[in-house]
Amino acid sequence: MSYRRELPNNYVEEDGYIISPPDRTLIIVTIFLVVIGVMAIFSAGSSKAVVEGLSPLFYTVRQFVWLIVGIAGAVFFTKYDYKKLENFAMPLAVVVLILLILVQFTPLGKMVNEAKRWLVLGPIQFQPSELAKPAVILMFAHIFTRDTIILNAKKIPYFVIFACMLLLVYKQPNLSMIILLLVTASVIFYMAGGMSAIKMAFTYILAAAAASPLIKGYQWQRIVVWLDPNKDPHNAGYNIIQSLVAFAGGGFFGVGYGNSKQKLQWLPEGHTDFIFSVIAEEFGFLGCFFIICLFAIFVHRGLIIALRSPDMFGKLVSVGITFSIGFQALMNISVASSFLPATGIPLPFISYGGSSLAVSLCMLGVLLNISKKRVQRIRPYNVQRYMQ
Repeated sequence: MSYRRELPNNYVEEDGYIISPPDRTLIIVTIFLVVIGVMAIFSAGSSKAVVEGLSPLFYTVRQFVWLIVGIAGAVFFTKYDYKKLENFAMPLAVVVLILLILVQFTPLGKMVNEAKRWLVLGPIQFQPSELAKPAVILMFAHIFTRDTIILNAKKIPYFVIFACMLLLVYKQPNLSMIILLLVTASVIFYMAGGMSAIKMAFTYILAAAAASPLIKGYQWQRIVVWLDPNKDPHNAGYNIIQSLVAFAGGGFFGVGYGNSKQKLQWLPEGHTDFIFSVIAEEFGFLGCFFIICLFAIFVHRGLIIALRSPDMFGKLVSVGITFSIGFQALMNISVASSFLPATGIPLPFISYGGSSLAVSLCMLGVLLNISKKRVQRIRPYNVQRYMQ
């Protein structure tokens, strides 16, 4: 008597696991977000490019180039076994740290809008702080995979590198990225079983109180103006007011694609930080609700992938990637709609910015790779049918 196993179409058996196709829902959701992003960048960036004496397609073409790079990265990491990434946790963190040092202390760093966040290497310009997101996810997933002891001899080097990253990002300055990295790291620790939700919330309160002296003057001003934008309508409160005007102008159905008025130099960062405001004006409440639903589905599928992952490293990486992208989207949308003070953080997959797009797509590839893993069944699929 012999037994044979019948696997569903497109499923293969490899190294004790049943390998399924990557999560289709996640792929479809991301395609929608990327297409919406390219359309929004063309609409919001064309007028800005013309004012700067550039081609109307300038920002769209540059984003499309980075999109190709990101798709290539996503395909690679979808096929590359995520378990092997654990070996690159420390090397990637060291590389990111070196790049952040180059930004701050060498002529390769570039200042834009009073923030030194960009590294220029010939024709390539990118933000190393974006690479800090996957680096931190891999680091903390690696050190908390086997135990939740916060500090020991093996983990100290990781925390030292993490602290140096935060200091360098703070120097740029980029407070929103610091918040994202800290919260992502703590969520990974929480999911590993390191602390309860109450203790984590209490820790956040203490950390916020301890870090308040580090907040710079202009950052306090943003908080004050956020509470009442009309206190400084021509300077600190300008973007918030114009963003709210865009939301009000869009109404329920929007004014139509390409018909936004706020993007005509009323909203200076309409193609980057406030691209959601332009979308709100052109597509109205329905367009905003559709995008929010897409991110909600993304987070839902990411958490399902984490639950189905057969090993702790895969679970923690899935949670880290899902939370990082979801929380970043929440922050950007909250800033655009004035639920949070203004921060310079892009909307994942949508805002103009090659670094953010490429890194987000690469993280998506890792998440899709984890979604392919399934625990091997003990029994054959159809024993009676293949009994001989």
